[in-house]
Amino acid sequence: MKGRNKISKREQGNKNGYLFLGPYYFIFFIFIIIPVVIAIGLSFTNFNAIEFPGFTGFLNYINLLTNDEIFMQYVLPNTVKYALIVGVGGYVLSFLVAWALSNLTKPIRTVFALILYSPSMTGAVAMTVLWKIMFTGDQTGYLNSWLMNLGVITEPVIWLVNVDYLLPIVIFIGLWSSMGVGFLAILAGILNTDESLYEAAAIDGVKSRFQEMILITIPSMKPQMLFAAVMSIVGAFQGGMISTMLAGNPTPGYAAQLMVNHVEDYGFIRYEMGYAAAISVALLGIIQIFSIVSTRLFGERD
Repeated sequence: MKGRNKISKREQGNKNGYLFLGPYYFIFFIFIIIPVVIAIGLSFTNFNAIEFPGFTGFLNYINLLTNDEIFMQYVLPNTVKYALIVGVGGYVLSFLVAWALSNLTKPIRTVFALILYSPSMTGAVAMTVLWKIMFTGDQTGYLNSWLMNLGVITEPVIWLVNVDYLLPIVIFIGLWSSMGVGFLAILAGILNTDESLYEAAAIDGVKSRFQEMILITIPSMKPQMLFAAVMSIVGAFQGGMISTMLAGNPTPGYAAQLMVNHVEDYGFIRYEMGYAAAISVALLGIIQIFSIVSTRLFGERD
């Protein structure tokens, strides 16, 4: 009887847990699952947002890979370049900065963490207003003014129109704002690492802080590293608002055109919703591939 009572209590506890999770599952289903299913369905249609969608099969995907020269020549290379530098580079930078901050005293560490985290909390519109002032293409722009005063340039550079500078500017701003929740997760993981592990490592012959980081810190905080990696990948591939706010959509010469911009171009400017859905599904697939790679690298192994 006692055993049955324990099992019934456990089952009742599970029911209560599912009850508390119910609102989350409902919201997740409404705002995530259903839109993804609809997007996948629309990707196989010709839909202009007015007429009823017409089924076209894999035509949108075939056109994306074979007929869309802008996508293959500009959008895909720009997106991969941006994701590798901002995603991977921002991830490595987040870890190094978090590791450096962990060596500071708590008050100083808190101040610097807030300073580094604050750009990720800033809205894209407000952030681009700041950087537009910095890169204004006349003598009133801060960067032009500084470079002219230093004698580096003799006349103003129109930064946000020049195809040679636009993508590097967008990448720079992306790195500047990359210290998001992943950075905080890494910092929390480092600060909560068991100190006894470092003491045992010191007895075993580990002498430098670099050895501690490679042998102790990173292996003991794989969940935080995985979370930060996924957040960094998703954030990098979702980038696009910065280039739109700085230079419009499409960007001059498609120099900073990313996949998100391409989706907005076809979906909300040309109203080719079916084709835009196909691009978004392709983007989802790329993100999923990188997420799987991150899970293989930092996930717990049985």
